[in-house]
Amino acid sequence: MKLIYNVEDKPQFSERIVFAFQQLLAIMAATIAVPAIVGNGMTASAALFGAGIGTLVYQLFTKFRSPVFLGSSFAFLGSMFAAFAGGVSMSLGFLGLILGAVFAGLVYVVFALIVKASGVQWINKLMPAVIIGPIVAIIGLSLAGNAVGDMVKGDYAGTSPYVALICALVTLFVVILCSVYGSKKVRLIPFILGILAGYAVALVFTLIGNATDNEALKVINFAPFTALFAEGVSLKTFLSVPQFSFLIAKDGLKELNSTYVLSIFFAYVPVAAVVFAEHLADHKNLSTIIERDLTKDPGLDKTLLGDGIGSMAGAFFGGCPNTTYGESIGCVAITKNASVITVTYAAFLSILVAFIAPLVAFLDTIPPCVMGGVCMTLYGFIAVSGLKMLQPVDLNDNRNLFVASVILIAGVGGLSLSFATKMGTITITTVACALILGIVTNLIVRKGAAAEGEEPKPQQLIK
Repeated sequence: MKLIYNVEDKPQFSERIVFAFQQLLAIMAATIAVPAIVGNGMTASAALFGAGIGTLVYQLFTKFRSPVFLGSSFAFLGSMFAAFAGGVSMSLGFLGLILGAVFAGLVYVVFALIVKASGVQWINKLMPAVIIGPIVAIIGLSLAGNAVGDMVKGDYAGTSPYVALICALVTLFVVILCSVYGSKKVRLIPFILGILAGYAVALVFTLIGNATDNEALKVINFAPFTALFAEGVSLKTFLSVPQFSFLIAKDGLKELNSTYVLSIFFAYVPVAAVVFAEHLADHKNLSTIIERDLTKDPGLDKTLLGDGIGSMAGAFFGGCPNTTYGESIGCVAITKNASVITVTYAAFLSILVAFIAPLVAFLDTIPPCVMGGVCMTLYGFIAVSGLKMLQPVDLNDNRNLFVASVILIAGVGGLSLSFATKMGTITITTVACALILGIVTNLIVRKGAAAEGEEPKPQQLIK
């Protein structure tokens, strides 16, 4: 795939701002969804600030060679709930969020040290293209339900699913038309244009719904805007300081005890160990898009350190452990803009937006159906990118066919495992289960090949 802007390319300043805002829109819905789901005083603005900080840390560790944004990780939702379990105070819960992110980040540091000492060849042998390809596809497919569900939802319970779907389809087709038929400039900003088009249609429906008092036509909830003026016009109407995690957590030090620390340790560490697979899959996927192997340059040890330390830094401010975002990678793939400076500007923009109350309010008013239309393309590109990784794999060989089959069926079927322990519930996600099953299957069939004296052909992800 020919890129319009390569990793080291630097678009003009005005273009960087526009492209950065598009990256922010691509990752925004998922990033602010995590604190909304967890609740307990977590805020979208703090999560955006933490994501920006985490991304900058990641970029520093990867020497600005990996164009991907870090956002709030859904994999740690159960772990984050565990931080507030048992009726603990908000301050202790936020301290638990920070401690958990530190434990998770240290897992990445350990993996980075192992990779630094032993190289990546053992990983390539353990997880070749026949495994990584379907895993990347599953990452996209596992999110498909979220995109489709959002496409028929507005901000109100009474919003007609058909009205919401019209807004979603307008967004979707504007993104597609801009990407396929647009000029070079237009092809670089299809998400911005798609969201604006979908928002405009949703606005028309909402205005008609308000005028006729028809709940079915109301799509956009303007409450975030009206809240800005609830106490009149003041400085808070335009600027606000996010509720940073460390400010709330400082009072929790008085309540901290060893039992709580252990519960946080066991809630976060197992999840971090399996999320390593998603980290690897994301970087293999991005490598195929930008046509350079990120596991070698800057190196998997650098990306792991960037992800781990960036996650710690992000949670210190926003409470959410961060992870490399498939939405960001999908944005790179669709726009063909891999300029790392775009992602860096997006990180700064994410930090800035956290303080600008009207802009945060606008982002909050983008209805689910509009973001669902965008996410259909983003998640679809992730899934298809994984399938493209299977191109060099010989699927006429039953060994490869079985490996890919079990991963896809386990992933699409939603296989996951949960274990109740005294320290809380530990969940092995669908992606992790599919990966483990794929590795075991691959080892079994490759052992059979070795027993027959047959050497399996190498499966390269990067040509």
